Amino acid sequence: MTGQLSATAYPLSQFVLKVHGRCDLSCDHCYVYENADQSWRVKPVAMSVDVVHAAAARIGAHAAAWGLPAVHVVIHGGEPLLLGLERMRAVLAELSSTITAAAPLTRLSLVMQTNAVRLDPAMCDVLKEYGVRVGVSLDGDRLANDRHRRFANGNSSFDKVRTALALLRTPKYRELYAGILCTVDIRNDPEAVYRAIAAEEPPGIDFLLPHAHWGAPPYRPDGDPTPYATWLAVIHGRWLADGKPMHIRMFDSLHSTAGGGRSGSEQLGTDPADLAVIDTNGDWEQSDAVKTSFDGAPGTGMNVLTHSVDQVSAYPAIAMRQEGAGRLSETCRACPVVAQCGGGLYAHRYRPGHGFDNPSVYCDDLSALVSLVNAVTAPGAADAKPDDPALPPGLFDQVATGHGDEATMAWLARAELTITRSLLFSVVGLHGRTDAWDVLNRVEADRPDEVHRILRHPYVRVWAVDQLGEEPAGDPGHLAVLAAAAAVRAGLGAEIEVPVQRGVLHLPTVGTVYWPAPVDTTARLVSGPEGFTVRGPDRTLEIRLDRPAQPHWQPARWVELDGWRLRIEDGDPLRDCHQWPVAGRLGDDDDRAWRAGLAEAWRIIADEVPGYVPGLRHGLHTVVPLEADPAGAVRASTARNAFGSVASVLTDPAELAVVLTHEFQHGKLGALLDLVDLFDTESPVRLRVGWRPDPRPIEGVLQGVYAHAAVADVWGVRARRADDPVARETFQRYHGWTVAALEALRDTDALTPLGRRFVDRLGDTVAERSAR
Repeated sequence: MTGQLSATAYPLSQFVLKVHGRCDLSCDHCYVYENADQSWRVKPVAMSVDVVHAAAARIGAHAAAWGLPAVHVVIHGGEPLLLGLERMRAVLAELSSTITAAAPLTRLSLVMQTNAVRLDPAMCDVLKEYGVRVGVSLDGDRLANDRHRRFANGNSSFDKVRTALALLRTPKYRELYAGILCTVDIRNDPEAVYRAIAAEEPPGIDFLLPHAHWGAPPYRPDGDPTPYATWLAVIHGRWLADGKPMHIRMFDSLHSTAGGGRSGSEQLGTDPADLAVIDTNGDWEQSDAVKTSFDGAPGTGMNVLTHSVDQVSAYPAIAMRQEGAGRLSETCRACPVVAQCGGGLYAHRYRPGHGFDNPSVYCDDLSALVSLVNAVTAPGAADAKPDDPALPPGLFDQVATGHGDEATMAWLARAELTITRSLLFSVVGLHGRTDAWDVLNRVEADRPDEVHRILRHPYVRVWAVDQLGEEPAGDPGHLAVLAAAAAVRAGLGAEIEVPVQRGVLHLPTVGTVYWPAPVDTTARLVSGPEGFTVRGPDRTLEIRLDRPAQPHWQPARWVELDGWRLRIEDGDPLRDCHQWPVAGRLGDDDDRAWRAGLAEAWRIIADEVPGYVPGLRHGLHTVVPLEADPAGAVRASTARNAFGSVASVLTDPAELAVVLTHEFQHGKLGALLDLVDLFDTESPVRLRVGWRPDPRPIEGVLQGVYAHAAVADVWGVRARRADDPVARETFQRYHGWTVAALEALRDTDALTPLGRRFVDRLGDTVAERSAR
């Protein structure tokens, strides 16, 4: 890429030297080797002595001419450690001596960015000799890091990187430790990523959005218009809650610019991007990130052997980035958060056919992140009783009312998915990587939405929690079932060995294969675009997804309810975690009865208590039929680790409406309790309540008042509409239980400040509704 020089030169203070052009890892998200610009293929493997000297001389002369107080030189690659000990020493010696001689009044800052798999004490001694600080690339915990940062043979780099980080934490080398660079992948659990990186005690962290542009947009899951903001906001909340134990450049930038300060970041704000890159052949280039745009994108047509830094700084694409917000797109200039966002990273603005004069492809995420960060850090925010930092503003009070709008419930559902993913990663870490895990990752890379649908199945988390218990229960081979279900849903070809338990092979959200006898065995499942084949020791079953139920095959049962779908789950063996025995496979008559009953129950809920509709629509997706009680009592329950499900007997629609409203409140509150502490979990306090003869623990009382307040709402509407004495008596009973239990909770010292706020908010809502 070439262009006419600007009439104005600018001082540049940051220089990236590509001292080595190859890498010993094969990261699939690398902007150097895996993107549009492939110029590395025709450039020298390493920077020559002549080029190093010329680069140092150019930098020194520029620093002296402009009287720069400091220049920052980043030793980069490829992987700079591939230079080896002696060549690294020679490069550092040349840079130090030549720049210092040319600009004795300029402070030289040397930093190396490395994958660190080759870092050892001998290299650290050389780096220490020349005052080089070391930044290390790490994407989080083992599973997050291994998603992308692997050797060419597929082996993990994680252990070698952690060994290097441990070396940098030793007293001898601690002064070298600059921090950790983490590329964001929203498929990773943000809490786990933050905890893993924080455990390495870095002085600073750089979170980088994955390189993308309008022609190659980033991965975005269904259901969240700003998933990168959501992901980063979780980490921002944890970081604040921990007391900001290290610098995080992105958040420091947003905090600074909120008060009119500098951003200190190329990703955000409108500070001049006073940076140039020198490749192994001496070519002057723009920021490496633009390599993602098109082949040749970073080129300037200039070289250190023939062109000065002033000439490079006048190159149009570099010059315009010294001129602040005035050179951003019209859309960005009109945006109210432009001073903090700054149009995002330059490379992320590229649109084929339109160049870089566009907002960032992450525009919506950056705007949302600015708003989220400002909301919890603005002056007076602490006095306004903000939610727990892990929660978006307003969500806590939405849930505390007993209702919750669509955005609130969608956010909680995503948080539950994140927890399930984290547990799944822990299970894989416990048992080791398997072929099934590789299949699941392959499906997610191609069809992430299908993997997310599988992981939202309530009983995936039940299985994962059982696996991670002190006495693991369930079959660790269930991971293969999840991978098989994902492959089948995506229509991708895969072959996986799956367990058959008691004659049942259940594929979550897909359906259930029934073996002729209740045997425990294994089978080979082969998936394809139209269905799958299961090959067992004594038979082979061909399943076409477009075929109706058969004796050996039951497709997932879905009920359409006014624009959303609810699954009747009668096949998953893991559903047997509720308080009551679950029913077996439904017959045709029972299937029809459940469909009719659920449809009518939903109509009643929408009519009587529409405030609960968004929560149910966005959070409930599975109903498990229970065995009928011999005495005819209504049985219903939820399971603490099975968010999104309710188990019930089939009863009349009016009663079923109460059951669904009541039981899902337990799931909703459970999701909140996964994220915040409302009570002291070690408290021995037990309270007497109206609905149980035995004293109840604090969580049980909270769950009871939350669910019974909803039941009172239903019966209150019925009593007012029909002037029915039975409905009125039922309302008064549930309302009385709720009010008394709320008062009992207020009188304890077992609630956290947030718990007291929750109880007060729910109490106010109960009082408001009873007064109608």
